[in-house]
Amino acid sequence: MSFHITALTDPAQGSHSRRLAWLASDADSIPLGTAFLRLFTDPGQEHLAELTLGVHPVERRAGVGSRLLETAVAAARDDARRCVIAQAEAGSPGERFLPARGFRKVLTLRFARLPLADVDDAALAAVVAHPHPGYRLASWHGTVPDHLAPTFAVSRRAMDDMPMDDTDYGTMTWDVDRVRAVAKAVADRGDHLHTVVALDTRDDSIAGFTELVVPGGGLGDGQHYGTAVLPEHRGHGLGRWMKAESIRQARAEHPGLGGLLTDTADSNTPMRRVNDSLGYTPTHTTLQYQLDL
Repeated sequence: MSFHITALTDPAQGSHSRRLAWLASDADSIPLGTAFLRLFTDPGQEHLAELTLGVHPVERRAGVGSRLLETAVAAARDDARRCVIAQAEAGSPGERFLPARGFRKVLTLRFARLPLADVDDAALAAVVAHPHPGYRLASWHGTVPDHLAPTFAVSRRAMDDMPMDDTDYGTMTWDVDRVRAVAKAVADRGDHLHTVVALDTRDDSIAGFTELVVPGGGLGDGQHYGTAVLPEHRGHGLGRWMKAESIRQARAEHPGLGGLLTDTADSNTPMRRVNDSLGYTPTHTTLQYQLDL
């Protein structure tokens, strides 16, 4: 097959990364596949690139994917990146494609869904009402309130030791401007960000948080963005407590929602137990691969 690769201009540039894009098309300019390479720009992640590659099913096994991959990897090298990561659903063609081209599996992500129609309201209320001495729950919609913003930014370090197995993901630096920018990005696309936190009653600092994004119309499925507890506050059941309250609020405020989606590293046993105990059921598995340059 004769085809050519065209570099595209990506309009979706972010404040923490930039993205390169390519289109593979045949001699008649019919699209065959695409590749997107996200180049992270924040300190602690300048070594990292993330690849998203797709080829139309009827055009596979003709070298299109390999050429797109070669183009993207060359661009990552030219930009002095140390590694490229990519994901493939278990059992998909990508699970065979990536290892055959030098990528190694570094992380397994388990996806799960909570059907809201199946939630036992009484059991959920009991989880929320269970006392946690020294802590209290708080929540907000959209951007973090000013009086909580500093400790909310500090609490993001709870994600620093999130299990990433062998992924060379680097570190993310959070400050008040960044947490506000995330909330603005969600709002700008028309979705709703709901945050529940556990406060240390000694000083009202944030000990942990859980975030949920609900589609703008309040229909379909919501997506958990992250649940984490600072190391010095772990062992008190705060993760399950916060997530239960997040579910309770989602049911009360968005009756049209069908379910809530979450993904967890296979090695993150504590969070997987939390999800299991709250009724989340597995849906599929995604594998993350890494190519060291």
